[in-house]
Amino acid sequence: MQTRRLGSSDLHVSVLSFGTATFGGAGVLGKWGNTDVAEATRMIEICLDAGVNLVDTADVYSDGLSESILGEAMKGKRDHIILATKAAFRTHDGPDGIGTGRKHLTLALEASLKRLQTDVIDLYQLHAFDAFTPIEETLETLNDFVRQGKVRYIGCSNFSGWHLMKSLAISETNSWAKHVSHQAYYNLAGRDFEWELMPLGIAENVGTLVWSGLAMGKLTGKVRRDQPVPPESRAGQGSGTPVNLEQLYDIVDVLDAIAYERGVSISQVALNWLIHRPTISSVIIGARTEEQLIDNLKTAEWNLNNEEIGRLDAVSKVPLPYPYWHQQGTNKERNPLPV
Repeated sequence: MQTRRLGSSDLHVSVLSFGTATFGGAGVLGKWGNTDVAEATRMIEICLDAGVNLVDTADVYSDGLSESILGEAMKGKRDHIILATKAAFRTHDGPDGIGTGRKHLTLALEASLKRLQTDVIDLYQLHAFDAFTPIEETLETLNDFVRQGKVRYIGCSNFSGWHLMKSLAISETNSWAKHVSHQAYYNLAGRDFEWELMPLGIAENVGTLVWSGLAMGKLTGKVRRDQPVPPESRAGQGSGTPVNLEQLYDIVDVLDAIAYERGVSISQVALNWLIHRPTISSVIIGARTEEQLIDNLKTAEWNLNNEEIGRLDAVSKVPLPYPYWHQQGTNKERNPLPV
């Protein structure tokens, strides 16, 4: 499987990576999946055999159970895995049980290291931006983790452009570890990432890890025109990700046509489109079953051609918001935006 350098780090990650939100089946993620240790171990083996080397989790997935299961599943395989986890959301009661302040992050990291049965996290990510903690406190704490050898690189997730740019500037000024990656929601049905974060990633050499490349299951073919969303599916669980349904149906029509022409699944087409986008280092895939995982992994075995990419670009295009439509109009002759 192809690998790509993750931003400015020396990590070379597989173009597809494995997400473990389905591990455990506890709490709000219970309906996403309930993979146990035996199943998780087999899935990790399938991924490694396919060339996947990046595995992503978070301390809040199934209330920590996802990390614990992954820790067991990685036994004997840790040296072959680039391990990524995240922290920021609430893990216990009290004012220090949430956020990216020094106390919460310190407790969260130690708990993750214990559950994952490892001495170091290869990529430690802020799961969300914390507007109630000084950015300097957060970044200095993360830098301390790197100096202590408990974290190799840091990244963030779900930041806006100014959140990320300010963080990079503060780290640069203080000679602290900088975010090498940004984990972002991005797919054919949700292209907001392109307005601000993609150009920033290009300019500042920040690699993108894509989460929900299938729009919470809405780009798998289960949701079609005149076909309701299955209530038991991930797509029907009220994901909170806004989707223009009419455009979604149009996108699925084009995905369906290309999938038929190629003899592949709709999911593979949707994921393959992402692989070709600027700044994308890796697309995180998850699966409830081995069959889903194996099908998604086949995405890396072929490539869309320019004509197919153009069809998908056109059907999924959305109007630019201000000020980006103005910037595109005034600058396109010399510096066109990558949208």
